[in-house]
Amino acid sequence: MAPNQKTHRKPGIVVTRYDQERLSRLAESLAARNPKVSQDLLAELDRARIVQDGNIGADVVRMGSTLRFTSDLGQDRTVTLVFPGEADIAAGKVSVLTPIGAALIGLSAGQSIDWTARDGHVHRLTVEAVEAPAASSAAAAASVKLRPAS
Repeated sequence: MAPNQKTHRKPGIVVTRYDQERLSRLAESLAARNPKVSQDLLAELDRARIVQDGNIGADVVRMGSTLRFTSDLGQDRTVTLVFPGEADIAAGKVSVLTPIGAALIGLSAGQSIDWTARDGHVHRLTVEAVEAPAASSAAAAASVKLRPAS
């Protein structure tokens, strides 16, 4: 008999129009080379409620947000959600193209989500706190043109 696994509905998420457009282009550019990552990110964006850039709460995870989360593995981590070229796990910068990064986008403090690690195991994380991106880094990100990953 299979172990009793509880399935959880995915929580509602909110994404800014600007992040939605940039992330959609990024996911589409990966479709041929990495269809799983592309599909995961597009699925998250498809279920998101899209809001104008100025109409998002400070406690919502968006690109450039620094957040603290806990997990069913006993982790208590503080990370910043970034684009792939900025990722540096040693510095706590997690790419939105990782399974955990795609799961984090759009969550609010207090929300939990199940995510599937690259090894196929399902884990649960809970966002404990979110710090909005700094205005200067958001402005810098807005001025950078999105380039396809090499």
